[in-house]
Amino acid sequence: MTVDKPRGAVAAGRYAAPVRPYSDFLPSVRFWSRLALSPDGTRVAYIDDTSGRFNLAVQPVAGGPARQLTNFTDRVVWDVAWHPDGTSLVIEADSQGDEKRQLFSVDLAGGDPQPLTDNPQAQFNLGFGPPFTPDGGRLAYGGNDLVPGDQDILIRDLATGEVSRVLTGAGFTFPGHWSPDGTRLTAAQMRDASTDHVLYLVPADGGKSRTLNPPEVKARYTPGPWLADGSGFLVRSDAGREFTGLALVDPGTGHLTWWETPDRDVEQVACSADGRVLVWLTNTDGASTLHARDLTTGDPLAVPRLPQGEAESLSVSADGRLVAMYLSTATRPDNVVIVDLVTGDLRWLTSSAPSGGLDPSELVEPELVHCPARDGRDIPAYLYRPRGATGPVGVVMALHGGPTQQERPTYRALYQHLLHHNVAVLAPNVGGSSGYGRSYMMRIYRDWGGGDLDDFTDVATWLRTQDWVDPARIGLWGRSYGGFAVLSCVARRPELEWAAAVDVCGISNLVTLARSSPPTWRTRVAAIIGDTDTDEEFLRSRSPVTYAEQIRAPMFIVQGANDARVPRHESDQIVEVLRARGVPVRYDVYPDEGHSFAKRDNQIRAESDAADFLISHLAEPAGGPVTR
Repeated sequence: MTVDKPRGAVAAGRYAAPVRPYSDFLPSVRFWSRLALSPDGTRVAYIDDTSGRFNLAVQPVAGGPARQLTNFTDRVVWDVAWHPDGTSLVIEADSQGDEKRQLFSVDLAGGDPQPLTDNPQAQFNLGFGPPFTPDGGRLAYGGNDLVPGDQDILIRDLATGEVSRVLTGAGFTFPGHWSPDGTRLTAAQMRDASTDHVLYLVPADGGKSRTLNPPEVKARYTPGPWLADGSGFLVRSDAGREFTGLALVDPGTGHLTWWETPDRDVEQVACSADGRVLVWLTNTDGASTLHARDLTTGDPLAVPRLPQGEAESLSVSADGRLVAMYLSTATRPDNVVIVDLVTGDLRWLTSSAPSGGLDPSELVEPELVHCPARDGRDIPAYLYRPRGATGPVGVVMALHGGPTQQERPTYRALYQHLLHHNVAVLAPNVGGSSGYGRSYMMRIYRDWGGGDLDDFTDVATWLRTQDWVDPARIGLWGRSYGGFAVLSCVARRPELEWAAAVDVCGISNLVTLARSSPPTWRTRVAAIIGDTDTDEEFLRSRSPVTYAEQIRAPMFIVQGANDARVPRHESDQIVEVLRARGVPVRYDVYPDEGHSFAKRDNQIRAESDAADFLISHLAEPAGGPVTR
């Protein structure tokens, strides 16, 4: 790792020695957001970092020790699916965070993973649903090995090893779900990750594929499972709607029949292999709700009320009895939970917890607040206030990535550590965030550094009016797009006198970011950020580096050297300008990381150092609390 100065405790004289180190708040085990129940429902496969980086593990659903099936030291596992016979699994893994993912077969009995793809210059991805045909004979996946800018749909015959390319030249496409008879496959072209998809029906024998939605109409179409008789398949879509609902697609006509149209997003959907039980999640202000239905009777099934938090990666056993998923709350890290749809019970299978053995009473639940925006809207935000604080406190505005993601009430070690040191956290969902309807999310499109910067300014202005806040101690933290937002705030709103700012893998120059995007992302980048061929002047006017001479706040910048999404030159540019001006900036580069830090030691170091930096500038000054 490249570091500008030695790591250490917070600055002397600004804050006393910490009562608890950051490592006490870090989850004892981290999980990556993919899991799968075995076909017989007796095991669940998931991805965790027990080994120090993300590897594949399998654990009995009834409980008992997990067994690690991969032991990669130079690769990271990102996705997993079971073979229908339950004796093996397929995984995606990349090298050192480069996102050039390859596919491997992993035998449940043990042994080294066997490569199914081997092209380090290309990326291969599993899709939205189980990638194997119901009989287990073929595997569907996406790959850009032919044309770098297109991800085609490929099918591998597992008996012969022969690979056929069944959908080509359709852009960045992912396989969806196999029809019950294994003759058809759904697929979706991601013209934009969140709002503009083209739905395909692909014959497995290489016949002509058909589009099922009007390509000229921009809408989300995320393919879901087929009905047991093959008469249609489910899709999550916002076609003609503000929120993403659940509809049945007629594969012959593409006609949508709406099944669920709540005034909130349907987020995930899964179905049992026997076609009987359907489960799905909805999102209300970032909190997940579980639903289930018996498709043979149409009746809803009793499900437990989830604690306020986020659930993801639904998987249903073949007989429809068990549901597995990840679940996290503000005071409990991500864990695998099992829901029994017969008894209605929810059971925590894994036991990741804050590493320091913290009592839940030491952790803080957030409050949902709303900050007034200049155009009359209310900006939702999750507010975490330190327990027992006396007098005004410092606050970190935590800016989420995406940009079309959503701040949710889940466990954040960084937040809890800051709270422990008497620093509050406000995490807003400004215009452009998901979860509040299509129109709200679309506010960010081709407007980075526009309405979103106004929203961040309005949130900071609201904070400065609160009597529990010290307006001289408001700082910023953000990652990816959140890093861009941090840089935009300090560069273009210097009058707000930010006390400190942390940018992790953030974008400083929209022009250079767009031009260096991976080939398969070019269309999406043009749709959401802008086209450098026609919008270069506008993009430069919205780039933080253009205004870097206005930055006055102390800065800490963190970057993965192998980042394919936000390349290192994005951080290099802003650091070069700041150093030339003499602005205090610490710059840490991790040579063995990409966009998502996969090594546990690196994550601890990066977040701990960022926390120390923020605490040194935002915690109570040596002279005692500020009064006004």
